[in-house]
Amino acid sequence: MTQGHSRRGFLKKGAAGATILVAGGLVWRAWDNGVFSAGDGPAYQPWKDWQTEETSPPLSLVKAAILSANAHNTQPWLFRATDRRIDLYADLSRNLGAFDPYRREMFISLGCALENLVVAASYEGLSTDVELMPGTLPPPAGTAMTLVAQVDLAHGTPAKDPLYPQIHRRHTNRGAYASGRKIKPDIISELEQAVAGHDVQMALFPRGQQWAKLGGVIVDATRQIVSDHTMAADSAKWFRFDWDDLQEHRDGVTLDAAGLPPLLAIGAKMLPTPSSKTSDLQWLSATRDVHVATSAMLGMILVDDLYGREASLRAGRAWQRLHLKATELGLALQPLNQPVEIVDREYELGKTPLMAADLAQIAGSVDWRPTFVFRMGYPDRPASPSPRRALNDVLLT
Repeated sequence: MTQGHSRRGFLKKGAAGATILVAGGLVWRAWDNGVFSAGDGPAYQPWKDWQTEETSPPLSLVKAAILSANAHNTQPWLFRATDRRIDLYADLSRNLGAFDPYRREMFISLGCALENLVVAASYEGLSTDVELMPGTLPPPAGTAMTLVAQVDLAHGTPAKDPLYPQIHRRHTNRGAYASGRKIKPDIISELEQAVAGHDVQMALFPRGQQWAKLGGVIVDATRQIVSDHTMAADSAKWFRFDWDDLQEHRDGVTLDAAGLPPLLAIGAKMLPTPSSKTSDLQWLSATRDVHVATSAMLGMILVDDLYGREASLRAGRAWQRLHLKATELGLALQPLNQPVEIVDREYELGKTPLMAADLAQIAGSVDWRPTFVFRMGYPDRPASPSPRRALNDVLLT
């Protein structure tokens, strides 16, 4: 054998060995980062056992509450439960910092939990008397938690609410929607009826001029957020790219729930964790090219007291009920609340309220102001669940 042949043979064997090592490393990272275990593990157990495990009220109501929608999956709730009353507290440590400086989205999230609790109570034959605690946003600094609502329970008649089965089916869908499929007027009417009675207003914008204006504002707000290093950093703290980290914390935004096509999601898990800058640019691109571009409809929830605790809780209850109803009707929803986040950031920094003016012009209202912005449509694929903390992690003794 000549020296040249020997060298070539060695290189071929070396390349084959390197390929095996690389492939083996990718398979190991895929296994280690949950590629083959999406939706499994203790972080997802609350979705599976909320009805299968025999739990009686009030704990069964709390189990329903923790499956509610919430900002960045921060799950900012704590509960004190007795047979006759459930107290709902804000866990102020679970906040988004400069991303939510007045804790608006925290209180909207708490309102979502409250609505799930009330829906579950009705189904289980309990009447509820809900009292919202008054106050302004943000809550007082230096406190670990604050009471936000009290729910008195009494025996009643079970109501077969069609929204109850949607509690474990409802997931935020961040993927592409079927943009060419319109939402029919009778469906829109059902959605509007779902939020009636919560003392909020809802504005819906099908594809057209106002839709385009609001879409442009959403993209612009996202661009401002990724350019604001403090906001971007406070948001990034809640992203869980590592499987072990996800299972330990059981919260935050995950790759499985990011709405990526299946093969792209697998590839993202196999690659090293992206830099914050890369993640921000990907979010901006997804907001422009997927979230806004494929939405059949954009919407707002408006309140009469933008910095009132009660108004934020009411908005959260309306959003949760809307999301449950949409799930029943086969629709997908996703918050796109970046414009209101910029409203709060401008207010916090004492800047000219340009974003507030843009939203007011689109909403066409002076007395009612947007507190929550979202998109809606028929999904291209089902959404994946987000992790949830266990019942014992959110109960106060």
